Amino acid sequence: MSNLRFRVVEKAFNAEPLEVAAPAQRPDEYFAKYVFNREKMFKYLPSRVFEKLTNAMDNGAALDRDIADAVADGMRRWASELGATHYTHWFQPLTEGTAEKHDAFVEHDGKGGVIEEFSGKLLVQQEPDASSFPNGGIRNTFEARGYSAWDPSSPVFVVDDTLCIPTVFIAYTGESLDYKAPLLRALRAVDKAATAVCHYFDPDVRRVTAYLGWEQEYFLVDAGLYAARPDLLLTGRTLMGHEASKNQQLEDHYFGAIPTRVAAFMKDLEVQALELGIPVKTRHNEVAPNQFELAPIFEPCNLAVDHNMLLMSLMRKIARQHGFRVLLHEKPFKGVNGSGKHNNWSLGTDTGVLLMAPGRTQEENLRFITFIVNTLMAVYRHNGLLKASIMSATNAHRLGANEAPPAIISSFLGTQLSRVLDHMEESSTDDLIGLGGKHGLKLDIPQIPELLIDNTDRNRTSPFAFTGNRFEFRAVGSEANCASAMIALNTAMAEQLIQFKHDVDALIEQGEPKVNAIIQVVREYIRQSKPIRFDGNGYSDEWKAEAQRRGLDCETSCPVIFDQYLAPETVAMFESVGVMNRKELRARNEVKWETYTKKIQIEARVLGDLVMNHIVPVATKYQSKLIDNVYKMQSIFPAEEANRLSAQNLAIIREIAEHTSYIKEHVDNMVEARKVANRIADEREKAVAYHDNIAPMLEQIRYHIDKLELIVDDQMWTLPKYRELLFIR
Repeated sequence: MSNLRFRVVEKAFNAEPLEVAAPAQRPDEYFAKYVFNREKMFKYLPSRVFEKLTNAMDNGAALDRDIADAVADGMRRWASELGATHYTHWFQPLTEGTAEKHDAFVEHDGKGGVIEEFSGKLLVQQEPDASSFPNGGIRNTFEARGYSAWDPSSPVFVVDDTLCIPTVFIAYTGESLDYKAPLLRALRAVDKAATAVCHYFDPDVRRVTAYLGWEQEYFLVDAGLYAARPDLLLTGRTLMGHEASKNQQLEDHYFGAIPTRVAAFMKDLEVQALELGIPVKTRHNEVAPNQFELAPIFEPCNLAVDHNMLLMSLMRKIARQHGFRVLLHEKPFKGVNGSGKHNNWSLGTDTGVLLMAPGRTQEENLRFITFIVNTLMAVYRHNGLLKASIMSATNAHRLGANEAPPAIISSFLGTQLSRVLDHMEESSTDDLIGLGGKHGLKLDIPQIPELLIDNTDRNRTSPFAFTGNRFEFRAVGSEANCASAMIALNTAMAEQLIQFKHDVDALIEQGEPKVNAIIQVVREYIRQSKPIRFDGNGYSDEWKAEAQRRGLDCETSCPVIFDQYLAPETVAMFESVGVMNRKELRARNEVKWETYTKKIQIEARVLGDLVMNHIVPVATKYQSKLIDNVYKMQSIFPAEEANRLSAQNLAIIREIAEHTSYIKEHVDNMVEARKVANRIADEREKAVAYHDNIAPMLEQIRYHIDKLELIVDDQMWTLPKYRELLFIR
């Protein structure tokens, strides 16, 4: 095995799992060890300061600047006891990642030395360079000032030697430059609107919280194999590679025994996640080889988003320690399932009621149906926007690929709930049929007791499915920031609930009894939102035609889908509830279009380099060996016999020539197409040009490269193949 590829593969397959020393305590004893939660706040803050801070966290009360110094001092003392020497404002710019600048707890003492100090001013506000992050033209290069501001609703935490302070990031002129600021506004808007609707049923409700439970899918590959694939290293996915003879067709990986090395990684990840207060609960093998999933317990949406961003960073770090690289790209390997991040979303009151769960009385069921139907209306009215909120150059590879929800937003409700809504729509009376949360199912097996099953099945082809007491937004991509989808969904829900209350109050003012008014409006909404309901196979071609007939957004071009953010109804929605203004929306679209262009541009460059430096030289070298063999056969065999014996080699020589000629010609064409697209000044037009003219070339060139992989001598092929990348030993 003199070939570098074979040495790398052999080393990866013989790797031993890293021993993980788990804490001796139970998880509840070290959970949130590195989080400045209420327990630590109570210990390190004066009682007056603790009360004001928790009031700000719980009720959104304004936080007095005069207590900031006391909070900062308490945080510093706690963090220093954990070995922290630095602090950072931890924020989420429009890069799909996180950002941080570390400063030491060091100030001059006025005597020629230094002291450890952390003031309220440094806690509350910092000034990162706003021009160096994506801003969509809001800030010029020479206008660098921007602000990060502490978000008290998300607790600070310690990573290694640094105190991390979750913050929003805004421009000097006040526009948001991150995901957190509009998310907090959207959550505030849905809280206010949902609380007002809840008062129809319970006047004691003071607050409604949006909850999120994400399910993070990911791939692991051996670090050595990853390093030997420049396309994985630079783009996060394989731009070439023929399918392995065995991949996921036997369905033996899903929920199978977790490989030893992976289990060690998972254990280490879980321990460190729990120490950071991330309540991870579930882990298992996913469908594709080397694909896995973990999921936490549900949390308030803002905290859940922060925890997911922190977890993705943690995964990358711990994977390296175990000799792996974690792949969060939505489609790192062709021919097997890609990765999503299902967003389970629900609303709950401070009185302990889940608004998406059916109840025991007619009033409780009316409340349940009210919120279900308003959700359907929000999704129906803004289905194009919801698709835009989860669309990206990377997620476009996954959506609609018969493994993930289609690029058409619809909602699955299940037989029972659909029947209830149909009954309510058609009924001339105001009665509601019973809605038990669960019902018994007797099985004719004596050893098995009565089972409880949910009142709805699950439809894995639905991008927005009701699953018992929540909606599962399945179309979110694995490397995306959940905030993008949650901003759109919660804002749409807030706008819809405001409209609902307006419509109900108008009927009440006309003398209609409250319950009758609610039912009349709900019944009308059921009729209006019917096109968004679909319980069938979302992968089918028939559904695509049916969705178009229903008037749903069926656009498939990623850059064009982003136009939904600037649609008049979208701008009106965001501005009416105070989440984002037109300038912020336009800026975000500029960032999205530019990011799309750069992603395809990088992939095209990497593919061109690999073609010229790996594929064509290796194929030509193998072709030369075959040509040499033909000449030698001609010299030792009679002409007729030599022609017969070398016919197969001649056919392979010709086939290699055809593939390499096609590849070289189309790589040259791709370079020229990039030059033409790069001269386009408008970011949207440039992104459309990359989508229409350049992205298709990647697949066309790949087809011929993958054919060469099957032909060329395995000993000569320099890049690790799928059969090596996809199976951890």
